[in-house]
Amino acid sequence: MLPHRSDFPTGFLFGAATSAYQIEGHAAGGAGRTHWDDFAATPGNVAGAENGAIACDHLHRLDEDLDLLKAAGFDVYRFSTSWARVLPEGRGTVNTQGLDFYERLVDGLLERGIKPAATLYHWELPSTLSDLGGWRNRDIANWFADYTDVIMSRIGDRIWSAAPINEPWCVSWLSHFEGAHAPGLRDIRATARAMHHVLLAHGRATQVMRGLGMKNLGAVCNMEFAAPANTSDGAREAARVQDAIYNHFFLSGITKGCYPEEVLNGMEAHLPEGWQNDFDIITQPIDWIGLNYYTRKLYDAAPTVENHPAPWPATVEVEGPLPKTAMNWEVYPQGLSHFLTMMQRDYTGDLPIYVTENGMAGMSELSGDPLSDPDRIAYLSDHLAEVQGALDQGVPVKGYFVWSLLDNYEWAMGYAPRFGLIHVDWATLNRYPKASFSAIREALNS
Repeated sequence: MLPHRSDFPTGFLFGAATSAYQIEGHAAGGAGRTHWDDFAATPGNVAGAENGAIACDHLHRLDEDLDLLKAAGFDVYRFSTSWARVLPEGRGTVNTQGLDFYERLVDGLLERGIKPAATLYHWELPSTLSDLGGWRNRDIANWFADYTDVIMSRIGDRIWSAAPINEPWCVSWLSHFEGAHAPGLRDIRATARAMHHVLLAHGRATQVMRGLGMKNLGAVCNMEFAAPANTSDGAREAARVQDAIYNHFFLSGITKGCYPEEVLNGMEAHLPEGWQNDFDIITQPIDWIGLNYYTRKLYDAAPTVENHPAPWPATVEVEGPLPKTAMNWEVYPQGLSHFLTMMQRDYTGDLPIYVTENGMAGMSELSGDPLSDPDRIAYLSDHLAEVQGALDQGVPVKGYFVWSLLDNYEWAMGYAPRFGLIHVDWATLNRYPKASFSAIREALNS
């Protein structure tokens, strides 16, 4: 049973979130090639070598999907725009079909009484810019600013809120250090530069949007609860280092203009020259902060190799004991209230906080009735209870977004994990609301 709208403060907003490459169908509508297309075409990178060429075909089913948003009773829709759909080469010639699509999307939301919440970048970097070094290249901050100007000059006057970049940790660390996402690098120097440049791009895009007269601008960081796998000093230190990398580096850069010492200990030598001088741009004032939260991870100290200490960060992930989702992520609702209170206490004060993503890939959908998802309903209920607990402690949480509206392309995992409130039949692309969709509708319309 989900809590009802009336259980939250007046004005608390509920929304659903998606991203462009995961649902639109990138092969259509004049979009350019992205580094995700290249990554997926490389054997072994993506389950089944699947990509976002068709995805949910949202490009051609826009009105149907917006009608489903309205039927659920959502107040806000958090979507992303694709850089390569707007500028197929990353720079230069504009794809008018792309601009027209996003204008139809925004106007369609407004016609249905739904607030448009835009994210400028959700991981689909144009391949031409990847060829030039992508997020390793400092110039990307200005390329991104130019893209921001093009798209927001067209739709920015009708946007309720905007954030430049979704999940900087995934854009930089997961993709350049762990190699799990495009561009699939495992290079600490590339990682350090990407981590810094993604924040520099955030600042430049914010400057551009302010210059266009836009308001309600924010930033969205993803966080995972990092816990020691045992009571040893090594495990506690490993969790502390991972917590700094994942949960504090980007938040500290945006709000305080500095990076945690635990991260600088391992990465300062690899940061670009003059990085300390960029914080005037990185710390552009924001109007809200977004938190994406899903799970926790357990960490231990990495073992020595032939009596040599493991290189920084010298941590290893350990399998946890809690129930898992279809992504093999532990279900740990308490982490959500932990981060909401930590963000307010240590970084954001009175700044409004939104839970911009929270949801699960359902285990119960892997067999049996694909529309029956009691595990998702329980997950959402437990996490909304944590939001209520944070509100009771005075944390200024102003809204909650479910990930995701639709089953979609789950990046390196392909199309197998299903995060949606709405089931997508991959053979026909027909949409079928799940039990969780009905539960949300009842909760929001009560």
